[in-house]
Amino acid sequence: MPVFRFLCSAATDASARLRATLGLLAVALGLALVAAPARADEAPPERLQVADPYLELHTGPGRGYPVFFVAGRDEWVELLLRHTDWFKVRTAGGKEGWVHRRQLERTLTEAGGAKTFRDVMVDDYLARRVEVGAGWGRFKSEPMLKAWTAYRLAETLSVEATAGQVQGTFSGSTFWHVSLNVEPWSDRRLSPFFGIGVGGFRNIPNASLVGATTTNAKLANAAVGVRYYVSERFIVRADYSLYTAFIADTSSGEYRAITGGLSFFF
Repeated sequence: MPVFRFLCSAATDASARLRATLGLLAVALGLALVAAPARADEAPPERLQVADPYLELHTGPGRGYPVFFVAGRDEWVELLLRHTDWFKVRTAGGKEGWVHRRQLERTLTEAGGAKTFRDVMVDDYLARRVEVGAGWGRFKSEPMLKAWTAYRLAETLSVEATAGQVQGTFSGSTFWHVSLNVEPWSDRRLSPFFGIGVGGFRNIPNASLVGATTTNAKLANAAVGVRYYVSERFIVRADYSLYTAFIADTSSGEYRAITGGLSFFF
């Protein structure tokens, strides 16, 4: 059914729906504010024990930097940060230097097992803060384009701004919304997410329709989707959304949309 025709159908209790949506959004925002500081509280550095006869510490992250200190077997070092395949470590005596991943893979964890490392590109994905993307889909039965920008507040929470356009047979629509997304398994390459937000909706009927007027409405949305980290800095994403446009105090319209798209992060 075209968007313009659907807008003409009324539904009751629109104000109650809007209040319920705003209430859910307030709860989600409260969770975000509570969880966000957890990202700032850094976990203590991981400790590794030297298993080889020695561990060479360079002055910088590269073979061209000289070795200035050697940690002996059974000494403990702490991992401070990573730059490509080089890791900055600190010895028990306070010496800080850079060690290649190959040497660290021959150290032992505190549990006594061999240390392993994820690929550096996966680490970049897990540490992403900003994501920008665009997609194509269907808004009810009509074609839709939308673009989004997201910022991570915490490991599993992000805020996302979305703008979209729908071109129907009898009218054209534009919409925008700001959402809070929850991603419970954000440390996996294939990760589902859930979102809820509010925004605005504008429907402009074709000029050929007699007596038709432009409709502006408040918008609420709920979404469920999945993203998959492909490679480099690219993510494939698909989502299913339920939109509610509050046309007046006593009427509203509901729309369902499905979208697939591509985004990149930095």
